Amino acid sequence: MKNRSLFAQSLSAQIYCGLLIAVACLTLSSCHSAQYYYYKFPQYTFADRPVPPSKLAQRVMIAYTVNGSSTSTSANGALAIVDAKRDIRSNIEGTIASFSISGYNSGYPSMIFNFPAEVHGYVYSNTDGSLGIIDYSKESSSGSAGKFPQAASIAIPPGFLHYYAAEEGSGQLAVIDNATGSSYGLNLPNIDKVAVNAGDTVVLAMVRNSNIIYRLVKLNSNQFATSQLAIQSTGAADCEPLNLPVYCVVPVNSTGVGAGGSNTFDRPVGAYFSLDGTSAYILNCGPECGGTTSSLTVLNQSPLNVNTIPNTTPDNSAFVSNVPIPGGATVALSDATTLYLAGQQQMPDGLFTGYLTTVNLAAAASSPSTAVTGKYGISDGTHTKLLFADNNTLWIGSQYCATGERQHLNTNYNCLTRFDLGAKTAQIVPAVTPGSVAAGATVGYPNTNQNLYYYGDLTGLCWVQGFNKIYTAYGGQVHVFSTVDGSEIDNEFVTVQGTALDVAYLDAVTDADN
Repeated sequence: MKNRSLFAQSLSAQIYCGLLIAVACLTLSSCHSAQYYYYKFPQYTFADRPVPPSKLAQRVMIAYTVNGSSTSTSANGALAIVDAKRDIRSNIEGTIASFSISGYNSGYPSMIFNFPAEVHGYVYSNTDGSLGIIDYSKESSSGSAGKFPQAASIAIPPGFLHYYAAEEGSGQLAVIDNATGSSYGLNLPNIDKVAVNAGDTVVLAMVRNSNIIYRLVKLNSNQFATSQLAIQSTGAADCEPLNLPVYCVVPVNSTGVGAGGSNTFDRPVGAYFSLDGTSAYILNCGPECGGTTSSLTVLNQSPLNVNTIPNTTPDNSAFVSNVPIPGGATVALSDATTLYLAGQQQMPDGLFTGYLTTVNLAAAASSPSTAVTGKYGISDGTHTKLLFADNNTLWIGSQYCATGERQHLNTNYNCLTRFDLGAKTAQIVPAVTPGSVAAGATVGYPNTNQNLYYYGDLTGLCWVQGFNKIYTAYGGQVHVFSTVDGSEIDNEFVTVQGTALDVAYLDAVTDADN
């Protein structure tokens, strides 16, 4: 009996010790703060990207102005960062009230150029013309890429060897050549758009209220003694500098078989470059911009190459085909087989209404009369944003939507459209019924003007990849929408104290996701 008692005591001691060890292990494993679990990165981050100071893995950067306008020298701009996974501006513990890009102090940051694969981006300020460089890994400003006063459009190729800007105020195509450290300004009155392909081999410039497109040409070293000689030889509109010119702007020749023997451009407002690097698609705005016919002009990129110096006047033709687009064309996006075009068509009452047109890219070059495969009603206004997102959706953003056919007919005239690529259906968001006070018929999160039916211009759009949501700068405020059904997500904790101008998802897998 004594031995059994000793055995029982020993067993109890072992169990007790085991419990103590278990409790100790639990205690030790509980020493990590909640932040350790909430903001813990994997040992090997995607593409070996650095862990940012904020410890946020899904970041949306919001460019906004606290006060002032694009023309005000007193405008105070800032770049906020929010946790796009949780839709909050602070950390979960509430110990950090907000996150932002340190060192940024330019006014009115109206445009973000996002390069998540390169872990940095650029922000353009309307007030001082600066193009600021933003380091995503350090979440800080890292200097200026240059200044482009009164730029209506900026183009930055992924290689970053050049920066291009359409300086509408001075009427110049500005070129910063980072390979040589030199800057050039080529005279092109009323220039308002510049576009560059991904390889930085084709640079196109468009002029407001004109049917002419220009291409940038780089001359051979010391090829011409003066710009006048270069202009006479190439047929250029301008060559710079005056002595030993380096760059010229030359009118693009789009005449050819099927082009009717004349220039096919009709108020061109943009260019989209094929993913295979062979074609350039010119967006002819047509009636929406005071022209005659909206269309898509397909050009061969080879004659447009910046290193192809004209040997005839006019230049060799780049024309391939011309596809009529009755729904209008101001912005385009491709999935490699289909080109999606957004624009406006004029109605019999003189007002315009928005359409999304789908074009079969293979047919666009070989059989332009059969290339258009669909036309769908979308939000009105000047369309400037197109973006693929989760749940097989395409999102379209525009401005000046309250002056079109939809407002005239008292239907939903907001500036954002969710397009279901599978069902081929369009949904204007937020979903409202103008004039109604019924539940669900008004906006869920009105802006400061308390308009229950109209948010205003859509100036920023980004896709938080894999999280079924998009962020927008919509009517001067941040609004978040579900890609699943277009419903709006509570924006209470991501709004800014000022006017939101643009948004960008900093942690996208590739640059193409923005």
